[in-house]
Amino acid sequence: MAERNYTVVTEFFLTAFTEHLQWRVPLFLIFLSFYLATMLGNTGMILLIRGDRRLHTPMYFFLSHLALTDISFSSVTVPKMLMNMQTQHLAVFYKGCISQTYFFIFFADLDSFLITSMAYDRYVAICHPLHYATIMTQSQCVMLVAGSWVIACACALLHTLLLAQLSFCADHIIPHYFCDLGALLKLSCSDTSLNQLAIFTAALTAIMLPFLCILVSYGHIGVTILQIPSTKGICKALSTCGSHLSVVTIYYRTIIGLYFLPPSSNTNDKNIIASVIYTAVTPMLNPFIYSLRNKDIKGALRKLLSRSGA
Repeated sequence: MAERNYTVVTEFFLTAFTEHLQWRVPLFLIFLSFYLATMLGNTGMILLIRGDRRLHTPMYFFLSHLALTDISFSSVTVPKMLMNMQTQHLAVFYKGCISQTYFFIFFADLDSFLITSMAYDRYVAICHPLHYATIMTQSQCVMLVAGSWVIACACALLHTLLLAQLSFCADHIIPHYFCDLGALLKLSCSDTSLNQLAIFTAALTAIMLPFLCILVSYGHIGVTILQIPSTKGICKALSTCGSHLSVVTIYYRTIIGLYFLPPSSNTNDKNIIASVIYTAVTPMLNPFIYSLRNKDIKGALRKLLSRSGA
């Protein structure tokens, strides 16, 4: 085979916000506030769950891992974006770009699996309340979380290894604020058909299959709720899954809009906006959704505040 001369890539340039320099300072302050709220909200959620024995239940066990994942997921992209906006140094080294892609995929998939585990927990709590304690044991919860970590790691590793095999042309411009896998594949001079197949397979494994499991879980939950004779019982059942359903709606609505809807005009701007919602806004909202709509969390928070005030 004849040798092909490709430029040895040492760095890429993230140019998402270079066309809106007049908005640099306001956008920086907005994204910084999002990130700080994400850190404070999710860290507070973890400490609250760990510190109150009444919250040592399967649902809050999953919620604490979701909060940790949200912290990590937001930290993969937002600090680099803030640094680029502040310094206007848009370069990211090749190895750093590959690493960011790995962790982005890893925590995105882990988020999906944890949300699915929480849906299963709500299904057991509402549809099989008498057997909840025997089904959702500590070992079962640990296995669900550990399985989520292993599968997410495998999916991210597959994409990263295939990405590392590609050659890149002279164009090193990524019109995004992080090393998006799709944008990197467009810059490659190599055959990316195997990468596209891996993306399709991983989308089925990490996005569509969990989403289907959530729909099935809530289908059973809906049928069970309709069979509850009292209005009070229906309200109590709905209250146990209302917060989770809100998180599911926000998460998958953004994912579907970003990756599964057909492209239109101004696709790049829409992708950037959807990615900001996905990586910065959603991780920030999750702890507030659970805090505002959950009596146990609000009770634990009041107890903590009364202690500190005493």
